[in-house]
Amino acid sequence: MDIREGMGVLELIEQMGKSGVLGAGRMYRATKLLAETLDDEDTAVFLSVAGPLVPGGLRKVIRDMIENDMVDVLITSGANITHDLLEAFGGRHHYGMTGDDETLCQQGMGRIGDLYTKSEDFAVFEKEITKIMSEIVKKENNLNIRKFLTEIGSNLSDDESILKTAARKGVPIYAPGLIDSMLGLQLWMFTQDNDLHLDASGDMSELSDKVYSSKKVATVILGGGLPKHYALASNLLTGGVDAAIQITMDRSETGSLGGAPLEEAKSWAKAKAGSNLVTVIGDATIIFPLMLAGAMEMNKR
Repeated sequence: MDIREGMGVLELIEQMGKSGVLGAGRMYRATKLLAETLDDEDTAVFLSVAGPLVPGGLRKVIRDMIENDMVDVLITSGANITHDLLEAFGGRHHYGMTGDDETLCQQGMGRIGDLYTKSEDFAVFEKEITKIMSEIVKKENNLNIRKFLTEIGSNLSDDESILKTAARKGVPIYAPGLIDSMLGLQLWMFTQDNDLHLDASGDMSELSDKVYSSKKVATVILGGGLPKHYALASNLLTGGVDAAIQITMDRSETGSLGGAPLEEAKSWAKAKAGSNLVTVIGDATIIFPLMLAGAMEMNKR
């Protein structure tokens, strides 16, 4: 690889492609596949997001992808939705705190790796999300998770919110593990005194319609877990996805889905025979911004 002063992101990635092997080669092939996927009007893009990617710096990246018509379906964890709402309600994510975890707890701070949240921001979150759910239940008290999230997004004032942008752009957000989050906890508490029901299976009807109506489907998988499986499994009835990019830190030896090579999905008909599949091992907060910047530059050029 030839590294020179003043290189752009795409130039660097292309040098990785000239090497062509190991992680560098995978990085180039994934960037090229992402560029082709984003440029193909016949391909529906399913973006799968697991792990703390919203508090980890990708909130605006995901939001801007939705704004710029790069995402047709977003599948994510309840935690990422919670952290999007935390900022939409005026809260923030912080770094540079000191002290052991017991001290942080006493100070009203929660830790995720080397980033931190304030319990006072979650207090505001609890108050504001309860207000929004109270408005939702006035109109409808039995809805699927996707519609519930769309309704929340429609009630937000923060233009940088993923949920608000998705609601405005008509991009569906699916969160099959919604209850496993602070939003899920608030939902449960709200239902103790209010008649609100979410239909998880109702999401599958909508998602299946999207799969069947799409000429091709490509998944961009950041992290693993439930969002990854939901994105792949939703395409099972049509023989699987046509293309997929996976960025993960998980290992394959334990048999977990998060670390499973994408090729394994072919055995389950979650990826088509002959599908274009690229896995890049690494931290998505490092790799995906570079990959996306490179793909955007590639398509512009």
